Amino acid sequence: MAPFFRDRPRTGRAVPRTALVTGGSRGLGWLIARELTARGCRVMLCARDPDELRRAERRLTADGAEAASVACDLTTPEAPARVLAAVHERFGALDLLVNNAGIIQVGPFEALCERDFRQAMELMLFAPLRLTTAALPDLRASRRGTVVNVTSVGGRVPAPHLLPYVAAKFAATGLSQGLRAELAADGVSVTTVVPGLMRTGSHTAARFHGQAPSEYAWFAAAASLPLLSMDAERAARAIVRAAERGRPELVLTAAARIGSRVQGVAPATTTRLLTLAARLLPSSDGVPDRDVPGAEAARTTPLPSWVTTLGDRAGQRFGEPHAGT
Repeated sequence: MAPFFRDRPRTGRAVPRTALVTGGSRGLGWLIARELTARGCRVMLCARDPDELRRAERRLTADGAEAASVACDLTTPEAPARVLAAVHERFGALDLLVNNAGIIQVGPFEALCERDFRQAMELMLFAPLRLTTAALPDLRASRRGTVVNVTSVGGRVPAPHLLPYVAAKFAATGLSQGLRAELAADGVSVTTVVPGLMRTGSHTAARFHGQAPSEYAWFAAAASLPLLSMDAERAARAIVRAAERGRPELVLTAAARIGSRVQGVAPATTTRLLTLAARLLPSSDGVPDRDVPGAEAARTTPLPSWVTTLGDRAGQRFGEPHAGT
């Protein structure tokens, strides 16, 4: 299998592939970008916050990587043209697209509103759809055009208190698998990544609804404890290897693999277990909190700080601005 840094027969010389990574300023996206540059890729980072992007870009280029960044709200209609123009201006044609940007909203259904679902769908379904469509001419022209869609085990198993995320990831998973079938004839490979929880410090960036401190407690614990979550650097390496090999799907963490299989062969049993889990999670308790950042919810949570130590350390290493505060 040809590496990402490879010879192109037309030139007879080694030419690095060009990758675009959304949600690339921190967490898993930044780690994927770092892994790609280590393999010789030129990488364009894309995220909303220009300050975070500049820091992420500096961290890559300090190690000798060829990287750039573009700040953009991917939910806007003009975003794909703007992002692709930045790629073309700096590096030329695109070879690899990694759709990784996302948002996590945690809380019971009664504490959520339609706007929350629309926000999740816009960022995790329609933004990848529009960006993939805009990138297709480049990907078809590339000898090995590749799309990597980072979905979630939440797109296989409908976890309670994560319904906007679940709805968007179910849709994104279906889109990704369908694109794999339809784009194969054009020489474009699509890899669907289905990760479980990873230690990236994402609990500080998530948004909490209902009893925010209590919702933060269960989510932050699950996203930090080693038996429930995965080391994000190991996940990034596995994702890049899967893209390099053209794998159709990659499921990360033992819990995600078990959950996906049980859901597939015993959906009624899975539903009963999820129903029990939902009963154990906090209720909205009258007038619910709305859209509380994780870093704020952490200040009043009943969760002991040592529980999130691994997640906080990962967030500090991988660019989450409020991790460990």
